[in-house]
Amino acid sequence: MIQTPIDAAPDPGEAIEVADGVLWLRIPLPMVLDHVNAYALRDGDGWTLVDTGLDTRRIRATWEAALAGPLAGLPVRRVVVTHHHPDHVGLAGWFQARGAELLMPRTGWLFARMLTLDEQAVPGSETVAFWQAAGMEAALLDKRRQERPFNFADVVHPMPLGFTRLSDGGTLTMGGRSWDIRFGQGHAPDHATFWSRDDALVIGGDQLLATISPNLGVYATEPGADPVGEWLASCAGFQPLARPDHLVLPGHKLPFTGLPDRLRQLVDNHHGALARLVDHLATGPKTAVECFPPLYKRQIDEGTYGLALVEAVAHLNHLLAIGAVSRERRANGAWLWRRAG
Repeated sequence: MIQTPIDAAPDPGEAIEVADGVLWLRIPLPMVLDHVNAYALRDGDGWTLVDTGLDTRRIRATWEAALAGPLAGLPVRRVVVTHHHPDHVGLAGWFQARGAELLMPRTGWLFARMLTLDEQAVPGSETVAFWQAAGMEAALLDKRRQERPFNFADVVHPMPLGFTRLSDGGTLTMGGRSWDIRFGQGHAPDHATFWSRDDALVIGGDQLLATISPNLGVYATEPGADPVGEWLASCAGFQPLARPDHLVLPGHKLPFTGLPDRLRQLVDNHHGALARLVDHLATGPKTAVECFPPLYKRQIDEGTYGLALVEAVAHLNHLLAIGAVSRERRANGAWLWRRAG
């Protein structure tokens, strides 16, 4: 059974002690998912932080309040980043500039540093072609190709050279505990999770969430990727390790127990979405955008359109990888997907 033993999150700048020497902080985000969780682990005369939030004036002020308040004015010695997404890595460079060591997976560091340096005023031709291939409506495509796209540099602090690599299967000492490092895949490449050897704590980042499923998206950087397949394999790999009493400290929402049940749910949710998608394609060929209704069962607005598009492509790519669908190009560049056979 999945349970959330702590029923209220800390206010910005405050913290809740979830275990001896482990503080939970809630960092505000300026988006629909309006927060990210961060954790501070006491290490002698300083702190190790796990994840940081975006680089904005409000979030820097939130951290200043936390440093002066629940973190007792002690220095941040290390910053551990679970994965390269901006709400997790956004202030890593800011803390580095204040003297902290950065620890994260090599793939995540390379992605984050590359993307902070890849600033674009308008979408690149590869991105536009990717949107066309997914079947983005002509009016929206014309609008977006003239707008400034999302740039990491807008919300991620410059990242100086130099980091310490976290490796799958390695160990890390923080908060008076020894943690096994285990990578997940699908939501982000080489997403680090941490499993305490000394008690029942697991730091799950976005790989292990209680009430929402993380986005599994395909992007123009790797249009043939199969993150859904990687995600399903990761959940299967975590299942033998998961215990009902593990207290999972996630990247969003509330800490929870019942990890074995949650892993089964996460797998079942995507199998259900894949089955609905195959039934939908049995009625005739569709573009990825035309697959929104069976996948999401709700209206997709412009604010969620981008995430919906990349996840629809991800599910179609997985069906293609297992031979359940085929595809062919339209004259306008869009892929038409159909059920195989």
